[in-house]
Amino acid sequence: MGGDSGQAGTHTYQTLAEDGPWGSVELPRRPTGRLIMHSMVMFGREFCYAVEAAYVTPVLLSVGLPKSLYSMVWLLSPILGFLLQPVVGSASDHCQCSWGRRRPFILTLGLMMLLGMALYLNGDAAVSALIANPRRKLVWAISITMIGVVLFDFAADFIDGPIKAYLFDVCSHQDKEKGLHYHALFTGFGGALGYLLGAIDWAHLELGRVMGSEFQVMFFFSALVLTLCFIIHLCSIPEAPLRDGATDIIPPESAPQDLPLSSDGTYDYGSIEKVKVDYITPELAIRGEKNKNPDEQTRRAMTMKSLLRALASMPPHYRFLCVSHLIGWTAFLSNMLFFTDFMGQIVYGGDPYSAHNSTEFLIYSRGVEVGCWGLCINSVFSSLYSYFQKALVSYIGLKGLYFMGYLLFGLGTGFIGLFPNVYSTMVLCASFGVMSSTLYTVPFNLIAEYHQEEEKEMQQAPGASPDSSGRGKGVDCAALTCMVQLAQILVGGGLGFLVNTAGSVIVVVITASAVALIGCCFVALFVRYVD
Repeated sequence: MGGDSGQAGTHTYQTLAEDGPWGSVELPRRPTGRLIMHSMVMFGREFCYAVEAAYVTPVLLSVGLPKSLYSMVWLLSPILGFLLQPVVGSASDHCQCSWGRRRPFILTLGLMMLLGMALYLNGDAAVSALIANPRRKLVWAISITMIGVVLFDFAADFIDGPIKAYLFDVCSHQDKEKGLHYHALFTGFGGALGYLLGAIDWAHLELGRVMGSEFQVMFFFSALVLTLCFIIHLCSIPEAPLRDGATDIIPPESAPQDLPLSSDGTYDYGSIEKVKVDYITPELAIRGEKNKNPDEQTRRAMTMKSLLRALASMPPHYRFLCVSHLIGWTAFLSNMLFFTDFMGQIVYGGDPYSAHNSTEFLIYSRGVEVGCWGLCINSVFSSLYSYFQKALVSYIGLKGLYFMGYLLFGLGTGFIGLFPNVYSTMVLCASFGVMSSTLYTVPFNLIAEYHQEEEKEMQQAPGASPDSSGRGKGVDCAALTCMVQLAQILVGGGLGFLVNTAGSVIVVVITASAVALIGCCFVALFVRYVD
């Protein structure tokens, strides 16, 4: 780490490359090992996601959660994330911690993930050991488990924005593309390993008997993997603090003092009033604001009003990219959340509502197990496709990758829904991996290209209005990431109604196919691609 931060330019370039209109400083190329270290956080996060997918339903059933509370468990986290994601993105853009702008948020959210897992995997056992009254035990077990699930989902969904912003802050454009591919690669590996460990019957093994149950075994592995991956990630690439970047590059006496506000006095998308450090910073100076009250200015930087004003004025190409991301995640989640149930009911013909010792229920359970292996295929193929994306992008470009991901997923899910068969379904699970890799890489590659294009425009036209640029990357990434939470809200609130109306879970797969094919048209016609 010391070697990466020894040069004079590398300790201060992040702030200017991000927000300054003074011309972007060329960032140094990062070694492949550093980019892999940076990507390990995605391995740990997806490993824990896979463990949750395998165990959260059995945990909720085992504590006796009423069916009336299921929707609240699944909807509360994405609603909170959708509302708070841009706020935290803005806060990270203006964080003046000496450790950097993004890493304090990543560390906090990682600890929240760890706490959430501890609560939902161990809450029932802890309550049973502490409370003897059956009624109180039931109430506390349900409450702690629900809090754990919501906390984990909230933090795991939330953390993607700061991770991407961290990558964008410290890497050159070429390394951003390379880093995003490594992110998708390790996302697939982490999910595959999580699904494989979740498929093991730990209750009948010695480790399960020693630790008490399979839930405690999975918590041990999850906590170990998550902790190691976060330590590696946080030590991967040094960040320049916002305060240091402004202080080292432009001394207070040389900062321009009288540049005017924009004609309408408003702030563009991603721009929040900047915080004074020890003088008028370049970001503050270009808006002509002399910060007489630092505390007041800090509060103004974090107000929801200024944030909503910024989001409402986002450029059209950012807005269209967010819509395409929403369409893609709506299609993907519609299929993934109900896939194992689809395998058990439609492909295998089982019945989840029959007696647990009946043949129909055992057939359904077998279908669910095979569905888990299908999800493992999805994760493995996502990693493989992420590796080959680097070669494909030179031939078909980001537009071709984006379109192909949506198209293959739409055709694959459509074929699965119309012709349900065990073998063809397992093969077509590979199309899920293509979509997963596409959603994790292409939109963020486009964000990086938009930023690079704007930085070049500011270099070529230094007298141009700074309001056309100067967005915080944290807000940009957060606006894109919160589309995932909005998709979860739409899926959680709408698919249950569709299934009840149609009387079959097959409508979920057909809906996912239709939405993905609509997304094909959208990414081809409306999303802007940089030449």
